[in-house]
Amino acid sequence: MRFEFATATRILFGPGRLLEVAPAAKAMGSLALVVTGRTAGRAEPLVALLRSGGVGHFLFPTAGEPTTDLVREGAQRARQAACDLVIAFGGGSVVDAGKAIAALMTNPGELVDYLEVIGQGKQLERSPVPFIAIPTTSGTGAEVTRNAVLVSRQHRLKVSLRSPLMLPRLAVVDPELTLGLPSPLTASTGLDALTQLIEPFVSCLANPLTDGLCREGIGCVARSLRRSCEQPGDLGAREDMALASLASGLGLANAGLGAVHGLAAPIGGSFPAPHGAVCAALLPLVMEANIRALLRRQPQSASLARYAEVARLLTRSESATGVDGAAWVRELCVALSIPALGRYGLRPADVPALCEQAAQTSSMKGNPLPLLQGELQEILSRAL
Repeated sequence: MRFEFATATRILFGPGRLLEVAPAAKAMGSLALVVTGRTAGRAEPLVALLRSGGVGHFLFPTAGEPTTDLVREGAQRARQAACDLVIAFGGGSVVDAGKAIAALMTNPGELVDYLEVIGQGKQLERSPVPFIAIPTTSGTGAEVTRNAVLVSRQHRLKVSLRSPLMLPRLAVVDPELTLGLPSPLTASTGLDALTQLIEPFVSCLANPLTDGLCREGIGCVARSLRRSCEQPGDLGAREDMALASLASGLGLANAGLGAVHGLAAPIGGSFPAPHGAVCAALLPLVMEANIRALLRRQPQSASLARYAEVARLLTRSESATGVDGAAWVRELCVALSIPALGRYGLRPADVPALCEQAAQTSSMKGNPLPLLQGELQEILSRAL
């Protein structure tokens, strides 16, 4: 058995851990670029802590999913302000933006040189400036991954900037920061986390460490996602979902993803569709397609037994099959009002080109088996 496991240098988890950020930041630098979402005022609790802790700050609000242009702008502003530390406070898109900005600040050349698929995939030459990730949603697990997913508007594709050097110096996961998150956002980010727990678990790259994390995370989602949507102030449910999201990031960073994220990459690059909602719409369909393909072409695959285990964790029934697991996810998506992808402008004519692009993404490497173009097109057509 051979595998590798890597994660952030330090993880702080639990209610109230935000209070520990300022001393940690002070040990890393004196002037932080604080990357936030569209409404920078939501980061005021962090800013107040930094101010009282003697850490200067320069705010950099971002809107939507990070683009290559935004990362270039952020790195340029940080250099001009002489920032020596980057802190991201927000959802997964904000964390990815901060991660990429920290890397670009210290590495020469053009950003595209380091990007997968559309670039040369060059390795980063220098360590990024110290980076602290503070997620305020429970979905992406970006606080413990070694890549940043960026949108290239020119190529109409989502691609990754990836390096072991990009693992955050500190990840602070405080469930209190997710209290009151609107139900639609709770639902889509939570289903993104579930996707990132199931895909590494059934992945051909799975290992014993990621297996344990994914099992724990799937159980958290099964008992707490619906509750956190129905009762936004339930700290116990929020803590469960924060743990599930963290586990999903640890899992995907070390065991890969699959066809859900493979399809989500070109969709997110071409349409104004939230990543979590895309993954939610695709997840039960990909589960069904993978199970059918495995039964036809690889009936002895261990991934079939893993899909059955996922079903038992979700349904809490020892007799559940992989198909039952897909049905459970489909019913949850209906209960949480996850829209079909047609709402975001996708049409049947878009399906072939999107599936061709999806087949080239790095996420597909972890799928239990290669899916045929016809199978990918059937998944996406049904998701419309």
